[in-house]
Amino acid sequence: MYVAVKGGEKAIRNAHKLMAKRRRGDTSVPSLTLEQIAQQLSHAVARVMGEGSLYDEMLAALAIKQARGDLIEAAFLMRAYRTTLPRFGYSQPVDTAKMLVERRVSATYKDLPGGQVLGPTFDYSHRLLDFALAAEEDGLEKPVETASPEDAGMPRVTDLLGDEGLMEPDPITDEDAPVGDLTREPLSFPADRDLRLQNLARGDEGFLLALAYSTQRGYGRTHPFAGEIRYGEVEVEFFAEELGFAVTLGAIKVTECQMVNQFKGSAKTAPTFTRGYGLVFGQVERKAMSMAMVDRSMRWQELGEEQSAPAQDVEFVLSHSDNIQATGFVEHLKLPHYVDFQAELDLVRRMRGEWFEKRRQEEEEGDTAREAAE
Repeated sequence: MYVAVKGGEKAIRNAHKLMAKRRRGDTSVPSLTLEQIAQQLSHAVARVMGEGSLYDEMLAALAIKQARGDLIEAAFLMRAYRTTLPRFGYSQPVDTAKMLVERRVSATYKDLPGGQVLGPTFDYSHRLLDFALAAEEDGLEKPVETASPEDAGMPRVTDLLGDEGLMEPDPITDEDAPVGDLTREPLSFPADRDLRLQNLARGDEGFLLALAYSTQRGYGRTHPFAGEIRYGEVEVEFFAEELGFAVTLGAIKVTECQMVNQFKGSAKTAPTFTRGYGLVFGQVERKAMSMAMVDRSMRWQELGEEQSAPAQDVEFVLSHSDNIQATGFVEHLKLPHYVDFQAELDLVRRMRGEWFEKRRQEEEEGDTAREAAE
């Protein structure tokens, strides 16, 4: 639209040049490398990969650099690039039970098989600025104590509860049934849980966090427990029909969260715990937890509960959680709307004229009435 404005094309070219200059900043300061972004801003990289629906750390680092640190813009760049890639099939379901775990915590059991593994986390740090990081020697690594791996496995907390019959069973699904794909088909309603989880996995972290927080404050009948949060590396496999078996394509890092909620049961179902599920790229625990809480809230209908909160409204949540769509709707207001505004301007002027004319007539009628009374 701007091109239609006189001199608009030249202005756009100069705006792009200025953006490149501002992106680079002071040329006496070393330029950021993609390796630096990928290694040292891993949380930002993970968020961009998740919301951009594409797992590639170096591409995410490039998008962050190009977007000057605007993570929504970076996710937009990732999605746009993803549409140019060929697709040759779907991977096998990721088996998180075989995850090479770097971090695994549970708020429901202190002592559980496999133990608590704190791993890399901000949870126990003081929220004070560490000015030592501003020093040039901040890159010196401090030795980290390691322990020998335990032979015992790390069963999921939900499986432990399931062994006692206290956890709702995993849903029985038809393996041959088609699975929705939001990257190829637009979102439609009603949306089954496969589409809901896809939407949440690439939804805006801040929006999902706010919804999850709302359920804790009473906007929804949920009181969740973090059954388990685990972060680590899982293999991605692809079934090659010409070979007749699955082959490993590579490994990705993910965060998985199982939220546990109380369920009072029904006439046909004994009281149990129910679950909310979250799975995201990289170590983004806040997003995975929020996703799990919102997932559980949106299951109100299948569990026979009442809808009373925004987080339970499937259409509201799914339609507004995508920050790329939200950005498009909000930022398009920066584009020229000259014709529309002139129409609105003429309308408001006409309404004001009619309003003042009515007031004038009312005053004249009032003056006439007073004179008659005198």
